[in-house]
Amino acid sequence: MPQQTTPERAAGRVASFSRPKRIELALQGGGAHGAFTWGVLDRLLADEAIAIEGISGTSAGAMNAVVVADGLVRGGRDGARAALERFWRAVSDAARTSPVQRTWLDHALGRWTLDLSPGYLAMDLASRLLSPYDTNPLDINPLRDLVRETVDFGNVNRCDALKVFVAATNVRTGRPHVFRQPKIALDSVMASACLPFLFKAVEIEGEAYWDGGYMGNPALYPLVDECDARDLVIVQINPLVRAEVPKSARDILNRVNELSFNASLLKELRTILLLKQLIDVEGLERERYRDMLIHRIHAEAEMAALGVSSKLNAEWAFLRHLHDVGWQAADRFLAEHRDDLGARSTYPLDHVLWGSVRPAAIADGTGAENAA
Repeated sequence: MPQQTTPERAAGRVASFSRPKRIELALQGGGAHGAFTWGVLDRLLADEAIAIEGISGTSAGAMNAVVVADGLVRGGRDGARAALERFWRAVSDAARTSPVQRTWLDHALGRWTLDLSPGYLAMDLASRLLSPYDTNPLDINPLRDLVRETVDFGNVNRCDALKVFVAATNVRTGRPHVFRQPKIALDSVMASACLPFLFKAVEIEGEAYWDGGYMGNPALYPLVDECDARDLVIVQINPLVRAEVPKSARDILNRVNELSFNASLLKELRTILLLKQLIDVEGLERERYRDMLIHRIHAEAEMAALGVSSKLNAEWAFLRHLHDVGWQAADRFLAEHRDDLGARSTYPLDHVLWGSVRPAAIADGTGAENAA
């Protein structure tokens, strides 16, 4: 494995290219696991040889996206990195008084799970039996207040250094909806992060929206259609592959949610692959789909080991741990594939979509890249 770069070394690195390599980022949602994406973004922003042209985000990915855009306007790359840390620190501070906390046993055993937390168990049970229209009639959402206080959406919409796309799901039509600058607002982000078992649907201009993960986790087509960079990098939080068949009720539900939230991503990847194959067959040299190069930054082994309840664990130690995992994953990607950017895809779509994946690939952290 290549030697990993520390944040200090990367922040002070002088770009070795006369022109930065331009990429587009697709950021998945995943609650507190979005701190993994914070680490990825922190590493990429620290490298002046990498230029991010556009970000498409869903749920926590959408929050990371708007925080970056706001930070870029405030203070460039360093401003974006500082804004990300402030945002996730605010998330942790706001959760200190939450009844959903790890138990002493989890602390003693070094587990990040909330499976034994009385607060988590009560909330989980209530969400299966009662609607948020019954349990939360005033639609109280502390995260909404936090985003309002930490993000200047005027800056997000004025940001000309970065195109931002926020995906939500239209409840009535079942179709994805993408919010774009200059019309990204607080409600856009909250719609993208609206879990229907916990919060009322977010109403925007007469339409009701739920979490974007159901129909676009994340949405790739805005990046393909509206950005010019050839390299599309997926920052993946939700594991595609699990080695063992889930047997407990909670594990089964978690896997169902993972399959559901990855389905839209796989569908869009399949569309890109089929179009690229069609263009090859027809010899349409100038079609831009031929030029799309697909990559993935992930930590499949580490993320697969985390239980679903940890998506609600906002302890600062856990968020910093996820940040560090994300930083290292991005650092590995750059060490191994920097020269591939602009040259070739490193995410084997044909194997991912049509082949099979060895369970052992999860254990060594290579995931779908070891598809057979």
